[in-house]
Amino acid sequence: MSDIRKSLDEKALIDHGRSVLGLEAEAVTSVRDRIDARFASACRLILDCPGRVITVGMGKSGHIGGKIAATLASTGTPAFFVHPGEASHGDLGMITDADLVLAISNSGETPEILTILPIIKRIGVKLVAMTGRLESTLGKQADVCLDVGVPKEACPMNLAPTSSTTATLAMGDALAVALFQSRGFTERDFAQSHPGGALGRRLLLYVEDIMHTGDTIPLVHENDSLPHALLEMSSKGLGMTGVLDDQGRLCGIFTDGDLRRTLNKGIDLYKLSIKDVMTRNPKTASKDTLAAEVIQMMRTKTINGLFVVDDDNRVEGALNMHDLLRAGVL
Repeated sequence: MSDIRKSLDEKALIDHGRSVLGLEAEAVTSVRDRIDARFASACRLILDCPGRVITVGMGKSGHIGGKIAATLASTGTPAFFVHPGEASHGDLGMITDADLVLAISNSGETPEILTILPIIKRIGVKLVAMTGRLESTLGKQADVCLDVGVPKEACPMNLAPTSSTTATLAMGDALAVALFQSRGFTERDFAQSHPGGALGRRLLLYVEDIMHTGDTIPLVHENDSLPHALLEMSSKGLGMTGVLDDQGRLCGIFTDGDLRRTLNKGIDLYKLSIKDVMTRNPKTASKDTLAAEVIQMMRTKTINGLFVVDDDNRVEGALNMHDLLRAGVL
């Protein structure tokens, strides 16, 4: 292929791609302008639903329905997808009279969905529809119908579901976000549904889960010499050591930073006990503190490590910034 032909092909591909995104952006904008009282009514129906939201749709609408169900479920609205074709062969048993059905059909005339409408109505399930034709059979049967019609598909033949599925997906996202804001859904609630993700680790991990315990905690007595404290720091590898008083309570901390400041003063290290150079009243945490809170404390106080103590100020653990990094909290 010549360089000229390659250049022309690249330009055509780029133009096609930009055209598609432009058409889909217009479709989403047109749907945005239809967020009205019907949208609010749909939200209220879902908020009042004591059961689950059941999404149904065929073909590409089914794929969109599955994604909308997943987004709802992860943001505080219990939901799952039921294939309308399978619903006629037993899966209707998944739907109870406490649920709400969210039916998706661009034409509003999808046979598999229309087949199950009488059963849905008979058991008293509320029906919210997303369709491109408000006057369709589905649109007329719905308790609330959301208009997701688009001027044209991004497909040059105006056939393949492109702009219409994008607009429907955007409407589903709008529903999910409006609902979780209405429910007062928090970051911690979100993390409960995503324990394997970075947010879950940040919001569900406690100090107790990552702190060093037992013999791995660097500790010395306040009357110990500074060289002894340095050996303890080196052997435990946390860049610090806790200092205990005669009652075994934490009374100070000595860190790598404290060592540098001591050296800058030109003091003879061999003539000092650790209590002469330690930092008194160090910042501490309890073992049931969220790791995210410890990160905030470290950043605010400009420290790299701290000790975990009980209500009597007795040391239960220790951790530093590297422990938080290894745990995936940062």
